[in-house]
Amino acid sequence: MGTERLSLQESRSASGSPARRLRIGVVGCAGIAWRRMLPALTANPDVTLAAVASRDADKARVFTDRFGGEPVAGYDRLLARDDLDAVYVPLPALLHAEWIERALLAGKHVLSEKPLAATYGEAAALVALAEARGLVLLESFMFLCHPQHARVRELVAEGVIGELRTLTAEFAFPSKGYGDIRWRPDIGGGALTDIGVYPVRTALLHLGPEVEVVGAALDVDRERAVDTAGAALVTGPGGVTGQLSWGMRHAYRSQYALWGSAGRISVQWAYTPPPTHQPVIRIEQQSRVEELTLPAEDQFARVVAAFVARIRHGEPSGLEGESVLRQAQLVDRVRELALLLPDGRPRERMGSV
Repeated sequence: MGTERLSLQESRSASGSPARRLRIGVVGCAGIAWRRMLPALTANPDVTLAAVASRDADKARVFTDRFGGEPVAGYDRLLARDDLDAVYVPLPALLHAEWIERALLAGKHVLSEKPLAATYGEAAALVALAEARGLVLLESFMFLCHPQHARVRELVAEGVIGELRTLTAEFAFPSKGYGDIRWRPDIGGGALTDIGVYPVRTALLHLGPEVEVVGAALDVDRERAVDTAGAALVTGPGGVTGQLSWGMRHAYRSQYALWGSAGRISVQWAYTPPPTHQPVIRIEQQSRVEELTLPAEDQFARVVAAFVARIRHGEPSGLEGESVLRQAQLVDRVRELALLLPDGRPRERMGSV
């Protein structure tokens, strides 16, 4: 994709040279788009929000009345437009693969809410399609763009906690009621793909691509056919272990900790910090406790900036390619060990030997 796909509307790049603004359309009117991503998109000086699509024209108009752009009735009509360079896809999980594929085939760069697809096989096909067509495909795992996690990695590399021995990661919050899409199996509901992926991705971030899931359990609401909570045991290089927990019927918790031979680092509010929050990294050693307070950051704004930089300059983001596929493999492994099918139905257990 060359600069000929970019708008004639110009902004200034960081170096002061002229740069064309990236024209983005939105496929779907999800809550996350309203609350966080569209404010971040419209605040970015390198982006123009050109259109918002919904199957309900009135709903699209509600979004464009607030954020700008043209309301479009129907996702296909939006993808057919020739005045878009890229799209953002905040649809329910089971719809991601279909509409990401359609967007790529329409020649659009894609920023998608997580998960990219329901299974590793689907994710691999999408990544291959994007590469074959020379398009950018990013998964919006916004917490990975927050600098607090890079600082934690630096501290571990500096030996602040000695040799890493174990990781714990927990993410859960109270149920928002049966009307919430997480309770709908027909569109990819459940806790694993929406909530559990955060602790799983944390293990991948800090233990590396060799991390493996060696045990898993999922609590399934049989009446509604969705998983509501889960846990996994993982291992990494050098005998490091990890314990991951998540759920959608719990008191709120959003944190992880790295425990080493000489200390422990913990991160509070790890996954959903508001843009005004100043993160605190707690370091516990034998004879002292220290708390590092970092500047506030908007992780959604940083995702948008990473998307623009990847399209314009080819800058790697950590939200694409091999890391996305490894994440999908680990989620598949959790399902396999917990005897759960991708659509949320329990697998048939094999008879005892």
